[in-house]
Amino acid sequence: MAAYNGEQFIERQLRSILSQLAEEDEIIISDDGSTDRTLQVVSELADNRIKVVCNRHKRGPAGNFETALELATGDYIILSDQDDIWLPDKVKDISELLANNDLVLTDCEIIDQDGKLLHPSFFTMRGSRRGFWHNLFRNSYIGCCMAFRRAVLSYALPFPRTIFLHDWWIGLLVELRGSIVLYEKPLIKYVRHGNNFSPTGGKGYGLAKRVRIRFFLLWNVIKRQLT
Repeated sequence: MAAYNGEQFIERQLRSILSQLAEEDEIIISDDGSTDRTLQVVSELADNRIKVVCNRHKRGPAGNFETALELATGDYIILSDQDDIWLPDKVKDISELLANNDLVLTDCEIIDQDGKLLHPSFFTMRGSRRGFWHNLFRNSYIGCCMAFRRAVLSYALPFPRTIFLHDWWIGLLVELRGSIVLYEKPLIKYVRHGNNFSPTGGKGYGLAKRVRIRFFLLWNVIKRQLT
């Protein structure tokens, strides 16, 4: 989990996760310099499965997740935002799917910050499907719905400094190197509000920025494939 000024939602999210974890599981939280009560809220949960690291310098969303991934020790890694809600079967279903796949991308319900349903299926709204070129141009790899085997980190890390989104990067690499399943059952409530960083489910950016983002993604994928 990457955290930054998440005091409003992070306790709810962590409780939805902790209720599904075994004693040997872990939650790695990388905090990118929160100035609110985020760290205090996490500390007050007093759960020894939660491990917190604070970046010395602000790293941004991709770098913040990179910190957490570098510290993860589990065989299965599930990405999490600080402000969503995991549904009860998430860990069980993902664990079963990762037994035979390198990466799992699950559907989600989209809600607003008050819990009102905005859309019952991200997959339907986004037109999600497999394929490298499809996802380079119309990304479906949204981190809060992704999980993968630890082996993926051997070629996904370190993140190139010129990529914009870590989840998009990981998804495209596994399209080329691994096995992927798109699971059509929603496993989280994905909260959309004014402070979300990722524009994947929103209106996106202007044409020039969209082209630039995709160019650097493709360039870095090619370089990583050649190493």
